[in-house]
Amino acid sequence: MPPEVTISIDPHVHSEGSYDGHEPVELLLAQASDIGLDSIVVTDHDTIDESLRAAELAPEYGLVGIPGVEVSTAAGHLLAIGVEERPEPHRPLAETVASIRDAGGVAIVPHPFQRTRHGIRKGRISDCDAIEVYNAWIFTGYRNRRARQFAVRNDYPGVAASDAHSSKYLGRAYTELTIEGASSTAEIDRDRIVAALADGDAEIHGRRQPFRRSVRHYAWGAGRKVGHGVAASMPSFARF
Repeated sequence: MPPEVTISIDPHVHSEGSYDGHEPVELLLAQASDIGLDSIVVTDHDTIDESLRAAELAPEYGLVGIPGVEVSTAAGHLLAIGVEERPEPHRPLAETVASIRDAGGVAIVPHPFQRTRHGIRKGRISDCDAIEVYNAWIFTGYRNRRARQFAVRNDYPGVAASDAHSSKYLGRAYTELTIEGASSTAEIDRDRIVAALADGDAEIHGRRQPFRRSVRHYAWGAGRKVGHGVAASMPSFARF
């Protein structure tokens, strides 16, 4: 039997680079190492700078570095995992998926069907590499069950992620991947993890965030997003 290694990855994490994130990537990486994860992907909203920095620093924490971004498409949010450049936001979903694949990454639909979180609607998911079937920020289990049923019916691989916006919730949900042909995690690199995410041989683990914490997070994030949009629309002289 060929050797194999099981690794754990949280593929959907936000840093202070996101409008709704809180903490620097160094703190996220330290927490990931402390709780025994092998990798995280910082997927800030429509910006990749902090994720690239996290991927570069990851080996210092004993982690595999994988860059990524949560990009806004015309259909909703999409995780681009394993890319080094941010896909152009607000483009058609199929076009964005193609650009992610061309860049050597995988396209994963996060929190599908949730319109309040810019989740892609069921009827618009026509092509992707995987579905986030367990998101720890879901208020109830219904949304996760619905995502999982959709993935099974349509033969999409499933992943789990914390969608953490602070370090203490990192790893609350995560994905385990079995990498064949490797005898230790030291032999695992970004490309092998990205390929494994698309292969679909994954174990899903997770528990939801505390309900009150989720409510506070959504209220705070929505307010900050509105404020950011208003500021961006103002003339520069009126922002101070």
